[in-house]
Amino acid sequence: MEYKFPPQCGGVVGYMTVEDIRKRRLKDLVEELENIRGRHTELVSVYIPAGFNFNKVVDQIRNEQSTAQNIKSKSVRKNVLSALERVLQHMKLYKQTPKNGLVIFSGNVSDKEGVADVQVWALEPPEELNQRLYRCDQIFILDPLRELIREREVYGIILIDKSDAEIGVLFGKQIRPLKHLDSLVPGKTEAGGWSQARYARIREGLLNDFMKKVGEIASSKFKEYKDMLGVIIAGPGPVKDEFREGKFLDYELKQKIIGTVSTSYTGEYGLREAVERADEFISEASISKEKKILLRFFTELGKDSGLAVYGVIDTVKAMKAGNLELLLLSEKFDWVKTGFKCSGCGEETEAVLNRSQLEGRKCKKCEGSLEVTAEKDVTDEIVKMAEEMNTNIEMISTDTMEGSQLKEMGGIAGILRFRARE
Repeated sequence: MEYKFPPQCGGVVGYMTVEDIRKRRLKDLVEELENIRGRHTELVSVYIPAGFNFNKVVDQIRNEQSTAQNIKSKSVRKNVLSALERVLQHMKLYKQTPKNGLVIFSGNVSDKEGVADVQVWALEPPEELNQRLYRCDQIFILDPLRELIREREVYGIILIDKSDAEIGVLFGKQIRPLKHLDSLVPGKTEAGGWSQARYARIREGLLNDFMKKVGEIASSKFKEYKDMLGVIIAGPGPVKDEFREGKFLDYELKQKIIGTVSTSYTGEYGLREAVERADEFISEASISKEKKILLRFFTELGKDSGLAVYGVIDTVKAMKAGNLELLLLSEKFDWVKTGFKCSGCGEETEAVLNRSQLEGRKCKKCEGSLEVTAEKDVTDEIVKMAEEMNTNIEMISTDTMEGSQLKEMGGIAGILRFRARE
């Protein structure tokens, strides 16, 4: 299976770059491949860096074929040789190394002992590849690709009160809780006199120890994220302000504090509230932009203004007419142009369908079962059309309620430039 990405372009396609779309496709491929496990060391990964001599890699794969002849297990030997042959066959499609390099994966993906199902995947990465690698293992080697799709928009969140604290990150469009801590700070006492002052000092000392512990853990957790853009301090009471002003966080992270917000809650719900209330600080963060865009779409849809469309047919129709201002594509959009052949009458048909709709289809003429003869992802065609029609594009995650709702509506929608005539 060869993965082609939309061609490079120099600028921005509306709200996102073509690079974002290419990386989304790469992310889908990585998720697919990381779930594959070989029964033996028979999954082949080949990375060819940009500018590298293509013929040298061909020679290396042929040498590996010779070496594989010495594998003792007959079935493993057969699968490895088949995988290497699939790699070589695919490499014949190229005269030289592509501009950004080339990555090829091949191996037996059958989950049944003694049954071979050798597949091949190939891609030209969206960014220049600098690593050369050949590996035969029980898994595909994916770390170099993970680095290409690593989320680079990260914000740290520290939600703190006298009773507990929650540490999390806003990772792209997803809020991830990292650590919950309960404090040992007691409530205020009503006792009077000397004992009250002493109690207050003890309480203050315990609170200081708690904030110190929160700062140490948060500093340790946040340092794992190289590209953290900022830190948000939040909470329902004055403790958050004490924490921000004190020397509890690592110096470098303290310099990244971008704001303090008040919340009504602590815990994981409080993290979400903190992100919503910190909108002015992270207005450029993906989740904030996405929520605003989806709010606009669902508002237009709810008031029946005629400016919102959804579904493949209506959305593409509006785009072809030059009337689509903004195209919304779910990251789980998975529609394909599919060829069918009837097992009964032999009639061949074609349709654009969600991949989940391909199984169990029947022929309209004779009710015979339809067999899939060809599949082609339509995402690239839709993106290319959007570029040609000067339509803005936004890729929508499923990490929010609104994003999940868009997925259930077919994964594609849009906002019109003007209301279409009836």
